[in-house]
Amino acid sequence: MAHDGTYNHHEEEALGKAYDARLMKRLLKYLRNYRLPVAVAVMLLLVSSLSQIVLVFLVKSAIDDHIMTGVRDGFTLIILVYLGVMVLTFIIQHFQYYLTQWLGQNVQHNIRLQVFRHLQNLHLGFYDKNPVGRLVTRVTNDVDVLNELFSSGVVNIIGDIFMLVLILGAMLYINWQLALITFIVLPLLVIITFVFKIKAREAYRQVRTRLARLNSFLQEHILGIKIVQLFNREKKTFDEFEVVNRDLRGAHFRSIYYYALFFPAVEIISALSVGLLLYYGGIRITDAALTFGELVAFIQLVERFYRPIRDLSEQYNVLQSSMASSERIFKLLDTPPAIVDVRNPENNGDFRGKIEFDKLWFAYNQEDWVLKDISFTVESGRRVAIVGATGAGKSSLISLLYRFYDYQKGSIKIDGVDIKNMPVAELRRHLGLVLQDVFLFSGDYAGNVRLRERNISDEQVRQALNRVGFDRFLDKMPQGIQTGIMERGATLSTGQKQLLSFARALAFDPDILILDEATSSVDTETEKLIQAALDELLKGRTSIVIAHRLSTIEKADNIIVLHHGQIREMGKHNELLKQKGIYYKLYQMQFKRELAQKKIISA
Repeated sequence: MAHDGTYNHHEEEALGKAYDARLMKRLLKYLRNYRLPVAVAVMLLLVSSLSQIVLVFLVKSAIDDHIMTGVRDGFTLIILVYLGVMVLTFIIQHFQYYLTQWLGQNVQHNIRLQVFRHLQNLHLGFYDKNPVGRLVTRVTNDVDVLNELFSSGVVNIIGDIFMLVLILGAMLYINWQLALITFIVLPLLVIITFVFKIKAREAYRQVRTRLARLNSFLQEHILGIKIVQLFNREKKTFDEFEVVNRDLRGAHFRSIYYYALFFPAVEIISALSVGLLLYYGGIRITDAALTFGELVAFIQLVERFYRPIRDLSEQYNVLQSSMASSERIFKLLDTPPAIVDVRNPENNGDFRGKIEFDKLWFAYNQEDWVLKDISFTVESGRRVAIVGATGAGKSSLISLLYRFYDYQKGSIKIDGVDIKNMPVAELRRHLGLVLQDVFLFSGDYAGNVRLRERNISDEQVRQALNRVGFDRFLDKMPQGIQTGIMERGATLSTGQKQLLSFARALAFDPDILILDEATSSVDTETEKLIQAALDELLKGRTSIVIAHRLSTIEKADNIIVLHHGQIREMGKHNELLKQKGIYYKLYQMQFKRELAQKKIISA
């Protein structure tokens, strides 16, 4: 995501640093509320690591003090202690694993809530510039990657480092000469680890790149499946997907290849260390300078020494992916909301619904003005219609009233209060909007009308549906308002969706009702149902109606004609027809078009 909030596809491919102290500091803040669980998890891991060393010393004591000397006294006790330590280690590791996973899930839950809450507060202009699929990836995949960091990364890295320190200390304590023999192969391990880190980083970058391309391809072509099928592009699209999918598989294979080399290489180095120990230790035992128990203990320590090294190499991959994901998440969280409440908002008290547009100027991009010097008033309880050709700025005007965007010049006032000085939630509570492009959620009819508002009862839902004429459809459904709706209302006609949207607005009983092309896609019969409901429902309610069908606004108290972002005409229906200006031409064109359609239908 670029600094201006726009999406950059290279962002998905960028890898960033394997470790970024600034990002890690921000990530660790999420653990503040879990200090005690983190402390307990670390403590359990340290005790578990210490128990591994204790087991080694118990084996050494059993061999040197009992097996090699034939002394039975105390041998049973050592065996019982060994079994007890193993059982204790099992219990500790069980709780430690559960606790770290619990910690990771809780932190993941909190981050996901924070990201989603932030997304809800961002204005619509942000979504105009950023693909939804990428934002979904932030809330799902990227947050899931951080779960690995908190559940198995942070605590385990501490444990692995502590384990290495313990083992090195135990080696030097038992026999420093054998410890030096073991350290001979360490430079070789360092070289292999360094080469692996470089290769694994490059392989991971390629996986991320190809995964981003695959996600983009899937999102685009699933959303555009209608076009794919319409133009018989299934075979071509499948072939393209096969190439993208094969590239991703190849990148994964390369990543697996480096891991398949690294881990056997570590095993070989471990075996080489053991071989050197056996050779040198055997000589020292024959010279009576080393006990057999010390040699066995050393071999066990060497085996344990390479285990945390393997774990740390895996944690490196987790750390690397976590840094990349956290950077993208924090860039999103650092995007400031463009629409925010002022510090001391005004309350207009007794809400009447008078709307004033005063010398309003607005542009989506710098000074490419969409609306220019707009001034008009909608008196309380009156109906005002706004008409104009496509691109005249009608919908932009409504978006500004709702504060989906903020205007650059002028003002919009409701009951004398500038909407920028009103709390956004309070402003929108008084407004009801019916859009041309209706969005329905998966669920049922009742849920799509009340939108999880518990104060709206089932009876109020039924009344709203009946008042817009939806009962003629609902009566045919055995489950009534609890009838299920598919995702985005796939099984409903465009007209049915618009009726539901209209009922949704009415159920919330807004003081100001706004209809944005609300009847443009319904059939004549459905339009008559809506029109009949409108005549009754809009009485005494401030309303703004945007419509292509001029027949739906003939009864408006005032009609405003927009042209290229400016008010060109204003007046009642008959007054505008007499002027024979833009409104007259629009009316004539639409009348001829509807007349031609009727002739086609009658023929």
